[in-house]
Amino acid sequence: MKKILLLTLFGAFLTTNIYANWFASEPKKSSKAIDNSKIYTLKLAETWPSNFPIFGDATKNFKKLAEAMSNGRLKIRIDSKNKHKSALGIFDFVKSGRYDLGHSGSYYWKGKDINTLFFTSMPFGMTSKEQYAWFNYGGGQQLMDKVYAKHGMKSVIGGNTGNQMGGWFQKEINTVADLHGLKMRIPGFAGEIMAEVGVKPVNIPAGELYTALDRGTIDALEWVGPSLDLRMGFHKVAPYYYTGWHEPGSELQFLINLKKYHSLPADLQNILLAAMKLSAYQMSNQSEFESAKNWASMKKAYPNIKVKTFPEPVFAALRAANQKLLKKLAASNPLAKEIIKSQANYLQKARAWTAISDQSYLNSQSK
Repeated sequence: MKKILLLTLFGAFLTTNIYANWFASEPKKSSKAIDNSKIYTLKLAETWPSNFPIFGDATKNFKKLAEAMSNGRLKIRIDSKNKHKSALGIFDFVKSGRYDLGHSGSYYWKGKDINTLFFTSMPFGMTSKEQYAWFNYGGGQQLMDKVYAKHGMKSVIGGNTGNQMGGWFQKEINTVADLHGLKMRIPGFAGEIMAEVGVKPVNIPAGELYTALDRGTIDALEWVGPSLDLRMGFHKVAPYYYTGWHEPGSELQFLINLKKYHSLPADLQNILLAAMKLSAYQMSNQSEFESAKNWASMKKAYPNIKVKTFPEPVFAALRAANQKLLKKLAASNPLAKEIIKSQANYLQKARAWTAISDQSYLNSQSK
């Protein structure tokens, strides 16, 4: 009954003006006659290993939704990292057409196109709620289309982790000097900011992180938050758990090969996008739920975990480094300048509302 209700709601959703707003840039009609008997099999490569929680659940949910909503006309085959052997090969897989679809994180591709960096999460940037509004109504999706179209791909929201924690540290950070020479696993733009204040960012495979932290190969690491940190066991070897600043609303992505996308009937194109967006929404809720549940478990089992926030002088240095690097990027790259300006302008509007709504409410509860 629950499944029937879900499909009925989506049938209504696909014919409403809300749908038109969500997919305004997508084709609504096709001159091709629809062959309801033809089955389209699409291959999806994901960055994650088999049965990876939350992130991997998003692709499984997408597969179920796409196949059910299309009445079996879409078939999705998922290949995890264990199968294709290249966790960070998703961009090239989908661009080349080896895979039709992908699931990963946009900031992994900054070495291929620096403008992909902006669509996961930016330090001191938007929360997940603010970012979703920017993507869907503030021009974010259109900018993302502009970046990925030249690579023959479309990127669609793929699920949000929410505000990520700032990481696990072996020692307390009291001054900027405490960061000098610190070896830390931290990816993306945040790693470049940390390097500006003296940190030595390192890139270590996920399976080696616990051992590296335990043996002192690294002094600190950033992962996600309680939703995924609990299973990694970092709290057993690093006592200081710092609050976030670098990824306030980390959005994963679905990638689509545009040639394959445009070969599909218009109704299946729309179903594909709707299934991606709904599975992203489900993943965001799941991540929030698991973080709350796992943090309760961690606090109870490991009461000595010390939750810390960087002192203001450290934040001041990080903010200054962030502005310096953004200014440098904008000066050298017109499209980066356009994206940076769009995000900054929308954040200014959104944060004014967040301050008198969510922030004021939370402040009132802490008194």
